[in-house]
Amino acid sequence: MPIRAILTDIEGTTSSITFVKDVLFPYARRALPGFIAEHGTEPDVRRWLDVVASEHGGICDDAMIAEVLQGWIDSDRKHTALKALQGMVWADGYRNGDFAAHMYADATESLREWHAAGIPLYVYSSGSVAAQHLFFGHSEAGDLTPLFQGWFDTETGGKREAESYRRIAAAIGVEPGHILFLSDIVEELDAAREAGLQTVLLDRREDYAQPRLDEATHGHRRVESFADIGV
Repeated sequence: MPIRAILTDIEGTTSSITFVKDVLFPYARRALPGFIAEHGTEPDVRRWLDVVASEHGGICDDAMIAEVLQGWIDSDRKHTALKALQGMVWADGYRNGDFAAHMYADATESLREWHAAGIPLYVYSSGSVAAQHLFFGHSEAGDLTPLFQGWFDTETGGKREAESYRRIAAAIGVEPGHILFLSDIVEELDAAREAGLQTVLLDRREDYAQPRLDEATHGHRRVESFADIGV
């Protein structure tokens, strides 16, 4: 079926896993306590702090909430409140020029080509929509946000749940069979395929030293570069 929209993951797909793990996560871990102390009374911040507090028996001390969030970072927990707060912290880092988001050159080139060809592009990541805007807006390749027509995060649903991809298809108004989803996570691709989307597994040597072949692909088409996708 012809591709009428492309939905892409970020970490391990358009960009290296190491940038997120070695740059963004440690930065957020260091900065969260000070950020919460300074901005904890602001409504957009308080909303997410209260979510964390309620999940831990009504914690009243923001310093303790910061410790919980740091623990979630250490365990790589995919929690919407953590992602939202991390995004706010990262915003300061991007604005201050502390870092720029890594992009694989082949991903940047293909995304630009697809956009120029009139194929609508969308992002679906476990990072918050705000963090996604920051990432692509402050990339090593410049501001890439104009390439995308829509953004989705875990408020849409879990990335390993088929219903999430059905919601995305409905939101962008394209039949699932005409949407191509790109990811480095096989289980996410499984969920997308269950929802009817076409799928491609990004299996980059920079991120996965051991190639995932045969049964390890779960039957998804496997490439090592965006240049090999051939849309």
